[in-house]
Order: sequence, then C-alpha cells, then structure tokens
Amino acid sequence: MTVLPLDPGSPEPPFEQLRRQVATRAASGDLPPGTRLPTVRGLAEQLGVASGTVARAYRELEADGVVVTEGRRGTFVASAAPAGAPEAEQAAADYVAVVRRLGLGVGDAVRLVEREWTP
Repeated sequence: MTVLPLDPGSPEPPFEQLRRQVATRAASGDLPPGTRLPTVRGLAEQLGVASGTVARAYRELEADGVVVTEGRRGTFVASAAPAGAPEAEQAAADYVAVVRRLGLGVGDAVRLVEREWTP
C-alpha cells in the first residue's frame, strides 16, 4: 500500500490525515477489500512518524469498520462498506436540509463541520 505523504504543516493531526487517506481509498475501491495494510511499525517508519500515530489511525479505522485486524496475520481492508455509511449519508442529508433552511451556503456549512471536527 502506498500512502500519500503526511503534511506536517497541516492543522489536522497526522493520525487523522492517515485515517482519512485510508478510509477514502477504501471507500473509492483504490484499496479493495482484503488488501493487507503495512504493519504499524513498518508504516510508521515509511511515514517518519511514531508507531503510536499509526496505531491510533488503525484503531479508529477498525472502530469505523473500515479495516479488520486479525492478530498476527495483520490488518486488512474490511470486506464490506462500513456499517455507519448509510447512517452518515442520512445525517449529511439532514444537515444540508437544515443549513439550507437557515440560508447558509456551502462554505459556511463546511466551516461549521470543520470547527466541530477538531477535537
């Protein structure tokens, strides 16, 4: 698996950049189901980050249903779409309806999501 470099100047934490990259590539099919991901240590070395950064991204991806970890066998892209995908789509549709009703534009709506996303 080739990952895009992480942006050290980004306000988005490195673990989130990695989580987002893997989730996006899995959703698009660029990382097909069953693809074995690199080990935590191996990917950390490749990216020049701490092992804990990669481990956190993998834990969050597993919690989201994007990947599955099979002990010593490794971590793999899950065979099905994340269980929350339809729920997320409905939440997005509901949010769009509300912000439109309030007269907000796309830029304002995105800024609100980004503000809430930041821990």
